[in-house]
Amino acid sequence: MCGIIGVFKNPESEKLVERGLELLKARGTDGKGIEKCGEGSFIGHRLHSVVGKVKQPLKGKGILAANSEIYNWKNLAEKYGIEASNDSELLLRFIEKKGPGRLEKILDELDGVYAFAYCDGKRVFVARDLLGVKPLWISTENGFAFASERKALWEMGFSMPLELEPRQIAIYDLENGGIEFIDREFFSVTPEIKAEKEKIKENLRELLTAAMKKRIAGKKMGLLFSGGVDSSLLALVLKEMDVDFVCYTAALEEDGLEKAKDLDFAERAAKEMDLNLKSVRVSLKEVEALLPKIVNLVESSNVVTIGVGLTLYLAARQAKKDGVKVIFSGIGSDDLFAGYSRVIEGGEINKDCISYMRRIHSVDLYRDDIVTMANSVELRLPYLDTEFVKYSLKIPGKFKMKDGIRKLILRELADEMGMEREFAWRKKTAAQYGSKIDKALSKLSKERGFGSKSYYLDSLFKRKIFRLGALVSGGKDSIYAMHLMQKHNYSIECIISVKSRNPDSFMFHTPAIELVEMQAEAMGIPLILAESDGEKEKELDDLKKAVEKAKGKFNLDGIVTGAIFSNYQRTRIEAIATKSGLKIYAPLWHKNQENLMRELVREGYEFVITAVASKGLGEEWLGKRLDEKEVDNLIKLAKREGFNPAGEGGEFETLVLDAPIFKNRIELVDVEKKMGNELSGRLLVKKAKLAAKQI
Repeated sequence: MCGIIGVFKNPESEKLVERGLELLKARGTDGKGIEKCGEGSFIGHRLHSVVGKVKQPLKGKGILAANSEIYNWKNLAEKYGIEASNDSELLLRFIEKKGPGRLEKILDELDGVYAFAYCDGKRVFVARDLLGVKPLWISTENGFAFASERKALWEMGFSMPLELEPRQIAIYDLENGGIEFIDREFFSVTPEIKAEKEKIKENLRELLTAAMKKRIAGKKMGLLFSGGVDSSLLALVLKEMDVDFVCYTAALEEDGLEKAKDLDFAERAAKEMDLNLKSVRVSLKEVEALLPKIVNLVESSNVVTIGVGLTLYLAARQAKKDGVKVIFSGIGSDDLFAGYSRVIEGGEINKDCISYMRRIHSVDLYRDDIVTMANSVELRLPYLDTEFVKYSLKIPGKFKMKDGIRKLILRELADEMGMEREFAWRKKTAAQYGSKIDKALSKLSKERGFGSKSYYLDSLFKRKIFRLGALVSGGKDSIYAMHLMQKHNYSIECIISVKSRNPDSFMFHTPAIELVEMQAEAMGIPLILAESDGEKEKELDDLKKAVEKAKGKFNLDGIVTGAIFSNYQRTRIEAIATKSGLKIYAPLWHKNQENLMRELVREGYEFVITAVASKGLGEEWLGKRLDEKEVDNLIKLAKREGFNPAGEGGEFETLVLDAPIFKNRIELVDVEKKMGNELSGRLLVKKAKLAAKQI
């Protein structure tokens, strides 16, 4: 793996990229490069060489920086008559041969994992593999930026980076500053495979062997090994291919504690299978010394993340000492073969499996990438091979789980390949428990006087997650701003809302404001609700009182607003925040309005128009649900009539009925459309209720 970084349309871009390359040093110690790709725009690359050394960024008609393992690059080069010396050069030539406008089709032909950025001087295209094995974060603050790690963007001054969704391509326009996203098709669980179980096992074995073969690096290899079926099966395949490899396991070893299960199983399995195993034993004192590093390395104080991350870090650190640059992992097997206890037998097993696969990048893959690359060791994941995943997701659920036995078909395959039953049928033990690292966290948190492991780990996290109050009007912008802050691990402690008796308030949204109480209930977040006569400027005192009440009750560090372009709102809220000693966050500030509208639909927001006040927006728009089609119609209308496509100028108001952060949805039972004149009107909600979310 390598490290990639870029900053665009920023006067400090070159300095920032140079700084970022230093921050990403562990991701590539075999070289670094930086290239200019327009005024105030630079791309950088850190090289981690496994086979050969080709310096990046690469220059053609445009500039490419890639962190990639494209296994079929030679086949593609031959198919399209492309001259290339490695996979990254193939990617550059392939994009320029087909044209970046056909990037979605280009990616469909790649077999491998990747994260890259391509700049043609007018646009920047960023993408990653469909499962998100290779990490990529982006930011739209002060131009556009991307990096392999979130912490690099943090340290460069970008406070709110977003992880690029693997199923999307992001395109940043260097001329107008807009960003758009192209959705990519994900895997499917249909049609279900109709073959007999024995044939399916035969195919699985062939696919897994092929996945391993293409990932052999030709140098000293490592394998993360627990003695469970996933890693032991990989060991069997490696032995069949006569590959020279070393197994690694790590665990807590402390006087008075019984031997860690993973250590015990790994040692016995290695002896039985004649494997070269290196066991890393760590004391409680060593765990305590490492924890601050791990917490800040993986950018989280989550107990599970730290428990697994530390275990993996210890193994990768030993592999680095041994000169290993590539290490295999069995991650993905539980997701594909119903290995988690949350998957219910007799249910729609494969739907659960694909659900896990959709979020494996944020749950497991980023953590694992970070801790291995911190040791300059590249992680390779055979169970997440594209063809293996495609096939496995369509295996009938009854073959994956039966009578409470999970990963059934995989265990049977291991059995038939000669694995001892105690290892093939070993019950799953999560890494943090099998290594006893979780036991270490419990013991240390108690000894240091913390009430829980979470509080203890929080104390070690340098970048504190602030407690925020969200200014919510009931409309799309305020709720989405709150949602974005939650995505960044900020804690939303309460909702703050002001009900104005003046329908023409300069400061506050008034249509359907009474439904904020129902929204707060739907989200399960406490509400601080104030009332105001709505007199210009004086109404700010009512907001200030509500903010101070929320701060006192919930110990807030800051407030979040959904302001996009309104300086009237923004400056006044800033003034209130400053006087109250609070930070202010405006994650939508200067966000492209067309992009915002499409993003809301893509994120699963359901919202209706509750007021109109613009030419082109008549009574027919009141109560209209803005799905993808209607958003397109609205944007076209906005361009024709010259109003703001997100209603930022008051051209229309909205009410959110459902969103990803809602636990229940709102149903409008009785409404009335009331037009004041041909250019303005409101939707009066006479009755609404909470209902179960639609699936």
